Amino acid sequence: MTLDFPLILVILVFGTGLVWAFDAVFSAPGRRLALDELRVQFPNWEQAQGSQAQKYQAGAERVCAEPIAVEYAKSFFPVLFVVFVLRSFLVEPFQIPSSSMVPTLQVGDYILVNKFTYGIRLPVIRNKVFAINEPKRGDVMVFFPPHMNDTYYIKRVIGLPGDRISYRDKKLTINGEALPQEYLATLPDGKAKYTVGLEELGGSSHLMQTSDLRPARDYSVLVQPGHYFMMGDNRDNSSDSRVWGQVPEKDIVGKAFAVWMHWESLASIPSFSRVGSIQ
Repeated sequence: MTLDFPLILVILVFGTGLVWAFDAVFSAPGRRLALDELRVQFPNWEQAQGSQAQKYQAGAERVCAEPIAVEYAKSFFPVLFVVFVLRSFLVEPFQIPSSSMVPTLQVGDYILVNKFTYGIRLPVIRNKVFAINEPKRGDVMVFFPPHMNDTYYIKRVIGLPGDRISYRDKKLTINGEALPQEYLATLPDGKAKYTVGLEELGGSSHLMQTSDLRPARDYSVLVQPGHYFMMGDNRDNSSDSRVWGQVPEKDIVGKAFAVWMHWESLASIPSFSRVGSIQ
């Protein structure tokens, strides 16, 4: 079972906020009134060396003591609220769990995702409340796939609404035009060999690779309105729109724009050698 962290964060933020607000409205005034009564009872409470000051201080600690739940709420709410705003509307970190985006992204890469470039969405329910930009061909995008609506996926935007996508003999064609590819190298990986190339899409170039030992999976489709066709850069080792279909606009999370750390496992040492923008 996958933990719904956005939902948990929303519950924590609103829960701690409600506890703080309830105390401020209903309980804190009573504590302030009790403190005022102590000051009347001990008029010389400000004299530091006097006996009344000591009695006042003891009484103030008793009547002004906040419940433990309120103390925790006041301590955690500001931190949780800042995390909530940053994560929900600005930037969210993700870790790459699979090799489907190799060689662009490696397993263990920690990336940053722009949450507002495709529009402001409400957390948890994902409704767009403010449109800004639309995905472009070549964008590396985080989304919820149609077959797993509670798990983040990351792939490259290949097809926009209305595009005719064809993938034959391990070459992409969009609306009848083959994407330019430049061969770079053939890399051994155990018993397998991978051909790495540079592919032009959406006005920029990105790395991609195919497996020399796997047969081509030919595919052709027309992208539906309001949907996007997604593919991994590791073309022969990627579960993407060729397998589970097109991604509806409502399931977009954001645009991946940078790698900020690489940490493959707890047994390894974090590395910053891959820090940089995502092409």
